[in-house]
Amino acid sequence: QVQLVESGGGLVQAGGSLRPSCAASGRTFSNYVMAWFRQAPGKERDFVAAISWSGGRTDYADSVKGRFTISRDNAKNTMYLQMNSLKPEDTAVYYCAARLGNFLYRSSRPYDYWGQGTQVTVSS
Repeated sequence: QVQLVESGGGLVQAGGSLRPSCAASGRTFSNYVMAWFRQAPGKERDFVAAISWSGGRTDYADSVKGRFTISRDNAKNTMYLQMNSLKPEDTAVYYCAARLGNFLYRSSRPYDYWGQGTQVTVSS
């Protein structure tokens, strides 16, 4: 079992930055692929970014490529999402997810563990 806790969301003006984090506990963090998803009101949960065990491989949704950076610190059992040049359309609840293995899935279905989410609101 893996427990995930997100933090670091908040309210920011368009063009600003935020860096939410996801703290993991319960199992060997470095054995898990980690990912960020987001869900806006009335919409489906969408893929944002994913990162491999070592952090050497990453994948991003087209909508955030060049603006967001996913990273992880296995010594601290923590994953991060550096979000720059934020837009109002980035407003959503951001969830971290984990799955055993090393394939970077964009679908939410393969991920076994989820955090409770952190709200990110970008004002225009």
